[in-house]
Amino acid sequence: MSNKDKIITELLEKTQQMQEHMELQEKTIQILLRSNKQIIDWVDDIVKDQEHFRENYFFEISDPRLKEEVTEYWYPDIASVEETLDEIVNHGKSIARFGDGEFATIYGRVRHKFQTEQDDRLAARLLDVLASEDDRLMVAIADNYGGLERYSEQAKREIRFYLTRQVRKEHLQILKRDRKYYNAYVTRPYVMYNDSKTDCSQKRFENLKKIWADRTCVFIEGKYTALGVGNDLFSGAESIQRIIGPAENAFHAYDKILECCKDQAKDKLFLLALGPTATVLAYDLCKMGYQAVDIGHIDLEYEWFLKGQGCRTEIVGKYNNELAGGDKPVEIQDKQYQSQIIADFS
Repeated sequence: MSNKDKIITELLEKTQQMQEHMELQEKTIQILLRSNKQIIDWVDDIVKDQEHFRENYFFEISDPRLKEEVTEYWYPDIASVEETLDEIVNHGKSIARFGDGEFATIYGRVRHKFQTEQDDRLAARLLDVLASEDDRLMVAIADNYGGLERYSEQAKREIRFYLTRQVRKEHLQILKRDRKYYNAYVTRPYVMYNDSKTDCSQKRFENLKKIWADRTCVFIEGKYTALGVGNDLFSGAESIQRIIGPAENAFHAYDKILECCKDQAKDKLFLLALGPTATVLAYDLCKMGYQAVDIGHIDLEYEWFLKGQGCRTEIVGKYNNELAGGDKPVEIQDKQYQSQIIADFS
């Protein structure tokens, strides 16, 4: 090899080394930038947590259930989870639950993926349910308004983030000071509690299973909800039939779903998992003489309980509005599930 060739070769090698060094520098810079962004985001999250904590803490420490001081702020009277469950199991009561999604719908806002449209008719019906005085129907709201000591740190953050003074004010405008409400968290037995790593969650699920034990059940659920598919949550039921509604904006199919329910025997138990539509459906079915239980996310809660991680995780094949990408599940191929469907309005 001539000297010229050697020089050219050395130059090419050095050029290659410089290129690799520059690429390494670029990668290092990108890593540092990402790290800095993560640090900034982390600090920002802490600041936001503190802001929400300061805003909500007054209401937590002023909860009259913790002490007898009277404050200007009033707290809804909410039964315990245990009392709520007893009314369902031992007294045959129906339950319609109000959470953040239902209140958002009433005030014309879109909060969840399964209710992507403002629906004035649905909002009006939800107000009808909230005002119901039917002794057979329990109107349930989330026990968020005072002390949060029984919840996990993550659940506390989520509640404080949601329940701003404005939202709290909106709730109290349509709730009644002299009314007893029941506990909407009766169907949230796992992920939000600070004892989720103990046997308390298992006991709560065992008590919940008494609702449908030896009962002939009709599930009214969204297209990808798949209640009980892949787990034994409802294994104690005498039998299961399914009416399938839309995965999103289910109230569009409300009249068809309700008409289909009229053909069912009065001794059947309706278990509902259909977003805000389920709240209205529980009310109408109760008036028709059925027992109807709005069970919401109970199947996902059970799946998370079985995983034992104490947090929300992806459940393949099941619609989950609480996790990114959870609104794009796959078609349900389970043969037993398919055989249980008596009507499909999805």
